[in-house]
Amino acid sequence: MTMKTEFKSDIEIAQQATMKPIKEIAAKIGLTEDDLELYGKYKAKISNEALAKLKTKVSGKIILVTSINPTPAGEGKSTVTVGLADAFNRIGKNAMIAMREPSLGPTMGIKGGATGGGFSQVLPMEDINLHFTGDLHAITTANNALAALLDNHMQQGNELQIDQRRIVWKRAVDLNDRALRKVIIGLGGPLQGVPREDGFDITVASEIMAVLCLANDLRDLKLRLSRMVVAYNYQKEPVTVSDLGVEGALALLLKDAVKPNLVQTIEHTPALIHGGPFANIAHGCNSVIATQAASKLADYVITEGGFGADLGAEKFLHIKSRSAGIKPEAVVIVATIRALKMHGGVAKTELGNENVEALIKGFANLKKHIETIQSFGLPTVVAINRFTADTDLEVQNLLELCSKENIPVALTEVWEKGGAGGVALAELLLKVIDESENNFHPLYELSDSIEEKVKTIVQKVYGGEGVEFSPKAKKQLIDFEKFGWSDLPICMAKSQYSLSDDPSKLGRPVDFTVTIREFKPSIGAGFLVALTGEVMTMPGLPKKPAALNMDVDEEGNAIGLF
Repeated sequence: MTMKTEFKSDIEIAQQATMKPIKEIAAKIGLTEDDLELYGKYKAKISNEALAKLKTKVSGKIILVTSINPTPAGEGKSTVTVGLADAFNRIGKNAMIAMREPSLGPTMGIKGGATGGGFSQVLPMEDINLHFTGDLHAITTANNALAALLDNHMQQGNELQIDQRRIVWKRAVDLNDRALRKVIIGLGGPLQGVPREDGFDITVASEIMAVLCLANDLRDLKLRLSRMVVAYNYQKEPVTVSDLGVEGALALLLKDAVKPNLVQTIEHTPALIHGGPFANIAHGCNSVIATQAASKLADYVITEGGFGADLGAEKFLHIKSRSAGIKPEAVVIVATIRALKMHGGVAKTELGNENVEALIKGFANLKKHIETIQSFGLPTVVAINRFTADTDLEVQNLLELCSKENIPVALTEVWEKGGAGGVALAELLLKVIDESENNFHPLYELSDSIEEKVKTIVQKVYGGEGVEFSPKAKKQLIDFEKFGWSDLPICMAKSQYSLSDDPSKLGRPVDFTVTIREFKPSIGAGFLVALTGEVMTMPGLPKKPAALNMDVDEEGNAIGLF
């Protein structure tokens, strides 16, 4: 059966697909109705009791999907992730997906959703891209409850002697709202609170999101919440959630959100969609709980790291793998000819024209990501996500470039053909996993100094020359050493568009220096965030947001959602 997709949008394809009741999907992976907490007919959470029983099972193989540095031309990483899992099941392998939940910020803004595309989508895509099971709302509420409790502590006598000038906990909202980046609160007199500067982060940048995604269970979640630093006192010592005594209340608000969500693809492959930190301002991976559960329920788990290998994959391998004891079997790097031509200097409006010279030049970006993943000792495969405008000559040249680097490569056409378009990639992956040595190791040791860890990432992952620390960052390094935080991994907050901290430097920039303007301690999550360039933790909307195209018909069906 030939699938004609040229006149169908992602949402049209999704709405025409036939879903199976989620109880049937659960049964395929050995879960009963008693193991589920149903959210309607097609969504469910896996209960704590079922998760506890899974821990004694043997773990399956985890495959990480990453990409080159993203461009407006699109890479289709989520689409390949979904299509690859469908392809595994097509060839008789028991596979599941573990992916992040979308944020309403990019959904209503410009980036779009996070459920794949074409015939490689997770369903119900409208629900997942909007409110889903309410996880992000619960995280937002917990974040803002903490802010309210902190301000109330200040109002009610400030027993902890918190310095209002040194409060680091911000409020959050799951939207792109630049007007909230910096605000003044507590105005209007003594009854309205203590006046101070404040600000909002987007929910996916909240440390509570990172805590939820890195926790092993509800008990670990509460412990991590208790360690979060919210402010400093007049003696410049850190004040934590535990000092405020509110970790129990926060955990209560998150008790359902911590359970992973079970859904399905168009081809009825089971998928756990849970947690959604951005990779340019956080660690960019779905929850440890979901990934580990999927590995107990399937022989192969296809998961992804946000943005390019310099961000999501690096953080998966240095932060999530360490925290969860996960060892990936292989890494897939997704690339498109369109995006590589952009990295080679072609304007977006000219991408439909054949340009082998620009493709060859842009290949340098892909080559650097290949080198990076190989430096971790992991088997690596390139997936060329083919677009209809790609010419045979361009495809041939890209295949030859990969061949010269001795890198296994497969064409994928999962947007158009679903799992059938990913069979070649699945079969190649199985062959590579079977025949390659896996010598996975981190690029830095936790015992290295903070400066050395940052320098290692810049030089070995980004290909930069060195690092400069602002005066504020230098002072923080001294303080962090004193507080006993220097053994934590580093979470780099950096532009996703470039290997450097300058988003205009596409391709493979060289001889650049990355500037660390300040650090943000995420002690509950278990890492230190290093802020570079102009990366903001509250994005803004574009001139013409995607929301302008969205509507709902009289039957309640979504319109214009991609």
